[in-house]
Amino acid sequence: MSLARDLEALAIDIAQDAGALARMRRQEGVAIAATKSALADIVTLADREVEALIRARLAEARPEDGFLGEETGAERGTSDVTWVVDPIDGTVNYAYGMPQYAVSIAAVIGEPVAGQWEAISAAVYAPALGEVFHAARGAGAWLGDQQLAVNAEVTPAGGLLATGFGYDPATHAGDLARVARVMPMARDLRRGGSAALDLAYVAAGRLDGYFERGLAPWDHAAGALLVAEAGGECTFIAGDDTNPRPLIVASSPSIFERLLQLSLDD
Repeated sequence: MSLARDLEALAIDIAQDAGALARMRRQEGVAIAATKSALADIVTLADREVEALIRARLAEARPEDGFLGEETGAERGTSDVTWVVDPIDGTVNYAYGMPQYAVSIAAVIGEPVAGQWEAISAAVYAPALGEVFHAARGAGAWLGDQQLAVNAEVTPAGGLLATGFGYDPATHAGDLARVARVMPMARDLRRGGSAALDLAYVAAGRLDGYFERGLAPWDHAAGALLVAEAGGECTFIAGDDTNPRPLIVASSPSIFERLLQLSLDD
């Protein structure tokens, strides 16, 4: 078995254990531990506990690897592999009792910086929904044992698209302007609240495309590999002086160029 497949299996196993812990803590009741970038950007005690579990399992199995987690930051390893982890993607959904949240784990090689790494393995587990999306570089994307493929064509009614909005109110005008530009090519728009699941849904053909500014590396590391391995296109555009918030666009190839152009700021 290749390294990518080995790491995929490890990511699946750990994601399922971590998801079971998240689901149990959700049933017990959620306690808010802190806010981050804005009052609406919350961290639960479960986020921290779940990330600690993932980090401990990875350190036991692969002590030489690096780690980049939402809650505990970055630590370089001595191998070429870094694990990029979001313990609970969709924390606000999680806190409100909505099922659209996920554990996202990706193994990447190269510089542990979004846009500079190559993702080789991924698992996105939705505990409340019982679904495990996973991929290894060159081996396809899967939901359980069902191979995934993006939608080859978009209906004449337009694409079913998804997006998200930043927590900082100052960014909302730009986000809404982006939606207004994209809507002429959309059949409808979804705002699920978990970037990892939105990307997994593009890979599964449940969405035709997804676009969002302002994601953190752990939000998209696993999902982007799912899209690529399902035959889709996914691009990361780093922030710059004009707009420091990075842009992610993912879709079926048939609409990718148009969605990308409309997602770019004027």
